[in-house]
Amino acid sequence: MKYSVESLRPKLDAFLRPLLSRAGFELNYELTTPANPHPEVENPEVTVIFSGSDVEMLLLNRAELLLALEHISMEALRLPPEDHSLISFDANDYRMMRVEELRLSAMAAAEKVKRSHVPFHFNPMSSRERRIIHLALRDEKELRSESLGVGPARAVVVVPSDMPTPPAPPVPPRPFNRGGARDSGGRPGFRDRASSDRGGGDRPRGPRRGPR
Repeated sequence: MKYSVESLRPKLDAFLRPLLSRAGFELNYELTTPANPHPEVENPEVTVIFSGSDVEMLLLNRAELLLALEHISMEALRLPPEDHSLISFDANDYRMMRVEELRLSAMAAAEKVKRSHVPFHFNPMSSRERRIIHLALRDEKELRSESLGVGPARAVVVVPSDMPTPPAPPVPPRPFNRGGARDSGGRPGFRDRASSDRGGGDRPRGPRRGPR
């Protein structure tokens, strides 16, 4: 095991406690060694579980703030990108419920593609969530899943197996801010690489400890 509750707690406390205090959040957190029901999707060595009166704020907009806290914490601790999946932030069992939601969505998309023979485009999502879709559909014979697009616009498309991969949807232009510069348009959250699946993206590539 590369990380443990004991080794991680003092480093995480030094960053998270003052951050949450200055932000005025009424939040507590606990570091645990998780019992993971979906090791093929996520297999963290340490989970940081949040509670408190402001915990619902962390889960708004598909847990955007929770994922942002996770991401900046990994950067503050100077963890290499390949280790980010070994530490997971969670609240109210969000991660487990999101896995089930994505699996059901993948199954529904597969049935729709089989009936209509028309590709189905998911909304953009993080590399971890795209991986859940790919894993859910990996045994399908009549269709395949691919990731298209770059950066925050990268998304999964489900395609009949006898059809070429469609082009990625056009990325809408980013709005200008008051200073005249383009807004970054990025969502806070997991690090989302723009590499293709064949070049090391989010598609599953045999046994490994967790998602990229």
